[in-house]
Amino acid sequence: CFSPQAFDKTVAKDSSLAVGYFQRGFVHLQLEMFEEALSDYHMAFSHLRQNPFIDYKQLGLRHILYAWEVLYSTAAVQCHLQQWQEARGTLEKAVVWRPERRTAILDLALERVQDRLLLEPMLVPLRELFRPRKKEVEELDSKDFLGKPKVISSIIPNDEYIGFEPLRPQKQGFYEPSADALR
Repeated sequence: CFSPQAFDKTVAKDSSLAVGYFQRGFVHLQLEMFEEALSDYHMAFSHLRQNPFIDYKQLGLRHILYAWEVLYSTAAVQCHLQQWQEARGTLEKAVVWRPERRTAILDLALERVQDRLLLEPMLVPLRELFRPRKKEVEELDSKDFLGKPKVISSIIPNDEYIGFEPLRPQKQGFYEPSADALR
């Protein structure tokens, strides 16, 4: 259903797009590429830049990526890698990033890790896609602000070339002004 290559292109175009790493981490986890998934989740968290969340609505994705979700998914990968102590530490870090009064999911996850049970990672809802605003898409078309180039003045007599070109090889006598021009 998902391919990591599509997300490879996404993060290649914008290497600071935390949600791109987050989604690619989920795909790698589904493909049982655990080391790659762990790396992607670490990259997603670092690209949050100490912010508790990033709201992607301005870019056309109706999703808010929370730091605690990234940490929870990181812990899920660590469980698959049998790194139970690291998963517990990651979940305890997620509790700090989670808004108060809403830690029930993390408390349950800590219990599951204590019992050495796997966690399911968080993900961007499947029906959520980047949908840039119509105005932004219309502005992607190239516009010709300058028009076609036109030779106004040239040091070469009878030059009718329109455009830009590299230096032309010189021909003997071609660049000398005609007798009419000297008068």
